Amino acid sequence: MNTRVYLVDDDEAVRDGLSLLLQTMNYDVTTFADPKRFLSDLPTLQAGCIIMDIRMPMVSGLKVQEKLLEANCAFPIIIISGHGDINACRKAFKNGAIDFISKPINEQDLIDAIQKGEEVLQSESIKQEEANEVISLVKKLTPREKEVLELISRGWTTKEIASSLDLSPRTVESHRAKIADKFGTTSVAEMARIVFEAGLKYP
Repeated sequence: MNTRVYLVDDDEAVRDGLSLLLQTMNYDVTTFADPKRFLSDLPTLQAGCIIMDIRMPMVSGLKVQEKLLEANCAFPIIIISGHGDINACRKAFKNGAIDFISKPINEQDLIDAIQKGEEVLQSESIKQEEANEVISLVKKLTPREKEVLELISRGWTTKEIASSLDLSPRTVESHRAKIADKFGTTSVAEMARIVFEAGLKYP
């Protein structure tokens, strides 16, 4: 599948020029003249690279970045600007931009930046797959097994877990064996990682 690119710029000439360039290189380009429209459409957009002007009259690129951070959006962002604004560049990188390109845009600089974005998207995709795997593993557990797992991840002994949950040590060992079977590991460190990534919380 071709990489999706979302181009956010109020300048029609820039949108048309960059859109044509990127489409000839087989990128799937969607353009937005209004950053507010982009933000409103964001929940429905599939993962892709964002190319965004830093200076727009309605909402600045920096403000859009802040909104993306608030929405926990992990789309890689490439900032473009017709002004050599060092402070704006610094803020853009602080807010998570992967590159900052000055207008007129050099074609190779833009392609290099998008390739960086593709690496970020691939990394995020792997992270999501791993997160889904963790969720799938945890869903296999019974409520009691989840309780035992959380205490295992704290480094508690079988005896301590039994006392805390008012169970016999033999019952706790049985739960540990079932958890290990479902997870395919007896490693306490691996179980602790799963608990952390799944965000399991108990009173």
